[in-house]
Amino acid sequence: MNPYNTTPPPSRPWWKTTPALLCLLALVALLSAVSLGLGFLVMLAAMVAVWVLPAWRWYARLGATFGAFFLLLISAGMSGQLDDSGPDKSEARAKDADDANAGATPSPTIAKAPELTDYTGKALAEAEKGARAAGFTPTRRDASPEDRTIIVRSAWTVCFQQADTAAQSVAFAAVKDGEPCPTKDGGPLPWPTMPDVVGDTYNTAVKALDRVGIDLDSVTLDDVYLDIDAPTAEEAAEEGDEWRVCFQRPDEDGEVTPTTTVHLDLGQWTDADLVQDCPSKKDTTYKIPANDPDYDDGNDSDATSTTGGGGSTGGDSSSSDGGSSNVGTVHPGSYCSPPGAAGVTKAGTPMVCGPGSDGRNRWRSS
Repeated sequence: MNPYNTTPPPSRPWWKTTPALLCLLALVALLSAVSLGLGFLVMLAAMVAVWVLPAWRWYARLGATFGAFFLLLISAGMSGQLDDSGPDKSEARAKDADDANAGATPSPTIAKAPELTDYTGKALAEAEKGARAAGFTPTRRDASPEDRTIIVRSAWTVCFQQADTAAQSVAFAAVKDGEPCPTKDGGPLPWPTMPDVVGDTYNTAVKALDRVGIDLDSVTLDDVYLDIDAPTAEEAAEEGDEWRVCFQRPDEDGEVTPTTTVHLDLGQWTDADLVQDCPSKKDTTYKIPANDPDYDDGNDSDATSTTGGGGSTGGDSSSSDGGSSNVGTVHPGSYCSPPGAAGVTKAGTPMVCGPGSDGRNRWRSS
């Protein structure tokens, strides 16, 4: 080979050059915007040309292949070629039918008034969304006379709706969730009122409250005697004929709203109890008088004189102090008198009246 030969190598045909292939890739994008099918065919041709014609490295050819594919997708998408929302065939058929009947005598048509679903009892947010979908403009207001501002629409319930089909508007009147609807728009809310349950058994009182619509979860129970603990709702229901209502709040005919707490103060007795009446006031008396620390049965002086005797009389003193007296059902830890008196808890545990940790006589297990 002659090193001094300066003849240039033969040039490649223009259609094998890099600029020609780049123009072919650009043609893919251009034709895809016009016709997806035509652009797809040109893309295939461009891919073949990239791998056959130029002297590119393999990664350049691979990049050009993917580039041609993405150019097809991007150009077709921007021009709407990939949009599947074509014209409705049913509408096209209806148009053809209208064209076919164009020569017939036109008949007068009456515009059908838009219909609106009844959203009474539904959430206000759902009602307004449905009204807008039907082409109505919704407005809202408080159905009660309080004229409260409605902010969280999902927390309000529709009571009344008034639609104007001509103006395509609808007015919703609503109340907060859990509130009763008034009998008329803008009227007072018909809250349940408290019945008179004083003197009723717990079971009877609960039925009366439920009958007027009072939520039983809002009822709290308490006892009326100093030596009796308040029962739970389960305990009161289990012995519902032994517990009786002595006091109530609210009073009879009092309004019960969701924020009202109903108080029932109960006393417990059976036919075997000596006292079967409610006290005049709550927490003023003991159900078992002997539980009163100031209770005096008149034997204290005798007990003192007997106890003051010799040690041989110690056993008798326990008997004279009331060890042999049984006062019935007692509450552990309550004050008691006289010392040595016996009793049992509601569970049947034997108890005895004796000095507690504070030095005062209290009911303790025997």
